[in-house]
Formats: sequence, C-alpha cells, structure tokens
Amino acid sequence: MNWSLVPQQIATGILNGGIIALIALGVVLIFKSSEVFNFAQGHLVMLGAFLTWWFAGANEDGGELFNLPLWAAILMAVVASVLIGLLIERLALRPMTGQPLLSIVLMTLGLSQLIEGLASIIFGNQPKSNFPTPFSPAEVLIIPFPGAFGDAIRLKYTLVAAFVVAMAAALSFILFFRLTKTGLAMRATAENHELARTMGIKVPRIFGLSWAIAGVVATLGGVLLATLTGASLNLATVVLVAFPAILLGGLDSFPGAILGGIAVGVAKEFVLASSLAEVRNSAEIAPYVLLLIVLILRPEGLFGQKRIERI
Repeated sequence: MNWSLVPQQIATGILNGGIIALIALGVVLIFKSSEVFNFAQGHLVMLGAFLTWWFAGANEDGGELFNLPLWAAILMAVVASVLIGLLIERLALRPMTGQPLLSIVLMTLGLSQLIEGLASIIFGNQPKSNFPTPFSPAEVLIIPFPGAFGDAIRLKYTLVAAFVVAMAAALSFILFFRLTKTGLAMRATAENHELARTMGIKVPRIFGLSWAIAGVVATLGGVLLATLTGASLNLATVVLVAFPAILLGGLDSFPGAILGGIAVGVAKEFVLASSLAEVRNSAEIAPYVLLLIVLILRPEGLFGQKRIERI
C-alpha cells in the first residue's frame, strides 16, 4: 500500500460512507418503529433518483418533461415519495397487521420487485447519464496536506456536496426524532406498540409517518448517488452495502447507522487502494468481512441495544 495516499483514501471513504449512512437511516427508522426489516429501501432510493430526473431532466429523444430547476425537481420527488410511502404502508402493510413477521418481510421483498418492474416500464432500462448536478465532475477541491503522507487531498466537489447534504439531513432527522413531539411518539411506538396505544398514540398513523419519512430519506440518498453515477436501476443494489453498515452500528441505533456507513465507506476505499483490488469484487466483499468480525465480537453491533429475553 502507498502510505502517502492514506489521507486521500480516508477522506474519500468518509465522503462515500456519508451517503451510505443516510440510506441506512431509512432502514433503521422502519425497523425501530415496526420491527420490520425493509428490503425495499434500495428500490425507493432508485425510484427517488428516477423521479428527480423525470421532473428535471429530458427524455432520450431530447424532449423536455417538466424542465424544473434541480431544487424544485427534488422537492417534487420528495412530495411524491411521501405519498408513495403512505400508500405502501396503508395498502400493503397495514392489512398484514398481526401476521407473522416473516410474511411482512417477504411483503417488502415483493414490493421491491414491484417497484423495479414499474420503474423499468415507466423510465426504461437504460441509465440516465444526463442527471442534473450542481457541480461539474471535473471540479476538484484541493486541501493542502504537507508532510510524509503527500502534499494535498483532492476531492470532487460533487462528492463533498453530497456528503454535506447527507450529514445535514441525517442530523436533522436525528434531532426530529429526539426533540419533537411527533418524534417522541415514534420512539415510544418503537419501544412498545401496546403501551404506546394506552398513552393515546395512534400507532397506525406513526407507522404511516415512518414510511413517509423513509421515502424522503431514500429520495435524498438516491439524488446524492445519482449526482455521482447517474440514475439507473442499479441504484437499488446500494442497500446491499447499507445492510452491513446497519448491522455494524446496531439495528436500532441512528448514530450507529451513521458511523457504520462511514466505516463501510472507508473499508471499501482501503481495499480499492490495496493489492486486494486485483481480486474480483473484493471491495464489495470487504464490508461483509468487517461486519462478520464485529458481530463475532459484539453480536448486537457497536451501538445496538443488548436485549435479554427469558424463555
């Protein structure tokens, strides 16, 4: 390994990990409120990117669709994602209340395939490389770093902006969950559904709100990823990278999801820069190896709550 590139690898890994962390937060939110592991979150990410492209971009023939500014297109996509999240909870998951947890998890898998099929029909199978971005891919931020580890760290403005937006959204999300009345109701629901009902909390409404917020988080994550790679069906697979981050940090921990995402981003970057990069799919495997090591030492994750149940 070239040690002079270590600061560059750490910085790039942290920036990439911030986007993974934002996507992981959406999964953690659904799990905390309903104890359902949402396998459709990655497809909501992909759908959010396509919706933003649809409101802001042009079709393959060059014809204008909505031709909105990027900020307006994101706002419209967020509104659409809120409605989609509410519909998913109301039409697909609420009727399954009381069913085995495995059945509900399988429902989220079915939803993921439905969303992918509808997206391919509506938006096509071809990647959308003309996704609008606030910065040119060639624009680079140079941070002087004198010493034994090289002379400077070079970061793409697009990646830096994506990280800043991801962290601002994640922080706002955590503050909302901890400080607002609605957020406290969601926390109470997450701890005990029946007890929350006795306190006058409308649990079905909390479930719907959780899915709506998860849709917003997914859309923001999809937009940030699309500014780097373009909008495509492959964006749905990003949740496979988010899963190790979630389990690494702890299934019920928002700060853990953020730190887990950053850890995964840094691990992938180091593998890409090492001799292991010659091994096929080594960067994709690295997060799972890190996850296995942590789970062997601490099964509940780094920040997860250890639960003891009597049998």
